[in-house]
Amino acid sequence: MRVMGVDPGLTRCGVGVVEGAPGRALTLIDVVVIRTPHEAPLEERLTGLEQALEELVARHEPEIIAVERVFSQHNLRTVMGTAQAGAVAALAAGRRGIPLSLRTPSEVKAAVTGNGRADKAQVTAMVTRVLRLDAPVRPPDAADALALAITEIWRGGAERRLQAATGARR
Repeated sequence: MRVMGVDPGLTRCGVGVVEGAPGRALTLIDVVVIRTPHEAPLEERLTGLEQALEELVARHEPEIIAVERVFSQHNLRTVMGTAQAGAVAALAAGRRGIPLSLRTPSEVKAAVTGNGRADKAQVTAMVTRVLRLDAPVRPPDAADALALAITEIWRGGAERRLQAATGARR
């Protein structure tokens, strides 16, 4: 299974593509951080983000796109930008008929580190270990995107198998 993880943000949007299956070694396919200038008008930033995401989706052809769900932040401006960037990723999935999975930060942290309150350094260390990388992925937005993809393979694969088994018995 090939999964694209998206850690949404207007200034920095992490995108990681991972391939593998639950219980098997995972492989890093690509990881990038899409950047938009904070001084640019919102519509230009969203258009730039959309174009970059569309290109990555076309190049990697993921079977599912996992996006970090905006959960709770105190800074309204940050929440709005994150939500808008997440919507662009959802739109990219919808345009191509790719299933979308939304995951909370604590769910991703728990899946990758075993601790839903893990810090960025712990997430990065585990992503590095799980993907057997020589060096930690930087910046944290990139590591978070890979953690989303890993979580979707590990948990989403199990969820889909359970749904298929349940559906088969009905």
